[in-house]
Amino acid sequence: MALYVQKYGGTSVGTVEKIEAVAEKVKGFRDKGHDIVVVVSAMSGETNRLIGLAHEVMEQPTPREMDTLVSTGEQVTISLLCMALNKRGCPARSYTGGQVQILTDNAHMKARIQKIDDEKIHSDLKQGKVVVVAGFQGVDEDGNITTLGRGGSDTTGVALAAALNADECQIYTDVDGVYTTDPRIVAKAQRMEKVTFEEMLEMASLGSKVLQIRSVEFAGKYNVPLRVLSTFQDGPGTLITLEEESEMEKPVISGIAFSRDEAKITVLGVPDIPGVASRILGPVSAANIEVDMIVQNVAADKTTDFTFTVHRNDFNKVMKVVEQVSDDLGAREVTGDDSICKVSIVGVGMRSHAGVASKMFDTLAAESINIQMISTSEIKISVVVSEKYLELGVRALHTAFGLDSESTD
Repeated sequence: MALYVQKYGGTSVGTVEKIEAVAEKVKGFRDKGHDIVVVVSAMSGETNRLIGLAHEVMEQPTPREMDTLVSTGEQVTISLLCMALNKRGCPARSYTGGQVQILTDNAHMKARIQKIDDEKIHSDLKQGKVVVVAGFQGVDEDGNITTLGRGGSDTTGVALAAALNADECQIYTDVDGVYTTDPRIVAKAQRMEKVTFEEMLEMASLGSKVLQIRSVEFAGKYNVPLRVLSTFQDGPGTLITLEEESEMEKPVISGIAFSRDEAKITVLGVPDIPGVASRILGPVSAANIEVDMIVQNVAADKTTDFTFTVHRNDFNKVMKVVEQVSDDLGAREVTGDDSICKVSIVGVGMRSHAGVASKMFDTLAAESINIQMISTSEIKISVVVSEKYLELGVRALHTAFGLDSESTD
C-alpha cells in the first residue's frame, strides 16, 4: 500500500457538494488501504473576497494582518472536508499550517518553507486517520501566521510529500493532466503521459497555469513524483518525473507555452558605454519590477537600442521609471508596446536535435508572423510577437512539431 499526498485546489472544493465529492474520492483511496494526507485550498473565490474586504478597510494592508486574514479560507475547507469524511465513517483530522507545524521564514505573503514537523501526521496515519492540512500557509519562529503566496497550496502539498517520503504527490485540479498546449487554443492538443521536471518548470514559468512554479522546483529538488489529475473525471493524468523518455518516437518538442501578459519597452539611441544596461535596469529593479527578455543592438554611430519585456501590469509604472532614466542618459526616445505576447517551444529533445530554432522561425514566417525578440535556453526557445498572432502562431507550431498526433499520449 502507498502513501499519497493529495492536493485539491479551489475549484475542486468550491462548494459543499464538491467537498462531499472530494470526501468520496479520498475515502475510496483509504478503503484500498492507502495512507492519505490531503492538502486543500480555500473555496474558489474566497481568497479574493477576503483580500477585497481588507482593501475596503485599508488601501495598503499590513502584510502580517493580511496573512492572518487570508489564511482563514483554508481553515474553513479543512474543517468541512473532515466533517464530510467523518460522516462517511472515515476518521479524519484537520490541521492548520501552524498546527502541523510548517515552519517558514517571516516574509509575510511570500514566505518560504524551512522545516516541517511530520510527527503528528505520522501518528495520525498509524491510527488509520486521513490527515487534512491547510495549504498555502505556515508559521514563523515567533508564531506569526504566514502565507506562501498565491498558488502556494501546490507548494504545501509537494513539501509535505517530500517530508513524509510519500510515494506520490497528486495535484487534483479542473484539468485531467498537462497538455501539449492550451486545448482552448488548439483543439488537437494532447494530454502528456509523462513530462520531466525541467520541461514542466519551463512551461510553468512561460505561462502554463497548471502548476505553481515553486511547487515544481520543490518537487524536482527533492525528487517527489508529481501527478496532475482531474478532480471531476477519472484518468491517469500526467506524471512529472526526473526520468526522460527513451522512446525513439518521442517528439523533440514536448509542448507550446505562451503568455499574453507581456509588454515591451525600448530605449533608443543610448550611448554605447560600459554600464549602460545597469543604469537602465537598476532603477527598474529598485521599483520591484521583474524583467524577462532583454535585447541590445549597437548601431554604427556608437549608440545602442535597448529593449526588454516586463509583465503587462507593470507597463505604465516601468515607462515612467525608464523615461526618467533616459533623460539622464541622453537617450533619443523611449517607446513601449503592451500588445505583445510570448510564445515558447519546450522540450528536452532539443539537446540532441539540430534545426529546431530554424524550424520554429520558418513556421512563423510561413504565417507572416514577425518575430520581435528571441530568447533561448538549453530546452526552450521563446519569441515575442504581436498579440494578435498568438493563436495562429501556437496552432502552426503545434502542427509543425508533430504535437497534433495521438503519439504524444
